[in-house]
Amino acid sequence: MSNISTPIVFVIDHDITVRESLAQLIRTAGWHPETFATASQFLSYPRQAAPSCLILDVALPDLDGLELQERVAAIRRDMPIIFLVDYADIPTTVRAMKRGALDFLTKPFDAELLLRGIRYAINRSQAALGRENELRLLRTGYGSLTHREREVMKLVVSGFLNKQVGGQLGISEITVKAHRGNVMRKMKADSFAELVNMAARLRITNALTMSHAWS
Repeated sequence: MSNISTPIVFVIDHDITVRESLAQLIRTAGWHPETFATASQFLSYPRQAAPSCLILDVALPDLDGLELQERVAAIRRDMPIIFLVDYADIPTTVRAMKRGALDFLTKPFDAELLLRGIRYAINRSQAALGRENELRLLRTGYGSLTHREREVMKLVVSGFLNKQVGGQLGISEITVKAHRGNVMRKMKADSFAELVNMAARLRITNALTMSHAWS
């Protein structure tokens, strides 16, 4: 993954005059344009670690725009799509919007309307990338835990007290406290509530029920 900080606006349109016009508009607004004549050219472009959006035509020479929308949704959830087409029939518009398109505009386009849409899309992308990066850091922290520390974490975030965790795992309460401290440090959690939230985001659950702790 390449790392470009400037937001990127991808454009896929078979018409070179449209691509050039959009590239100039995008560049003037302070973003980085990347234009393509076909879907395959876009799909072969390396992923960038920057906020982005895609301006997409439906009628492409190699792949239908709606099909490409499905592929992008599967591999780039952080990339909103704005359709910009020559003609917008109702069934196509409905299909695109149901699949998550941010907007569906027709040519000739209103520059200000399109710029507002791009700005909103980039903000959405930036937020999605932020969440993705946070989750990546959480997974890294969880990956640094030992097997025992993961067991302790699963139990404590499920509501078990230190004494109950010790009983479940066959270790002393002092040892539980030591493991718990290591978990907090490695996960960079400032509070127990934050650790619980982290576990929820990582979808860490404990198969045991609280009733077992009292047996």
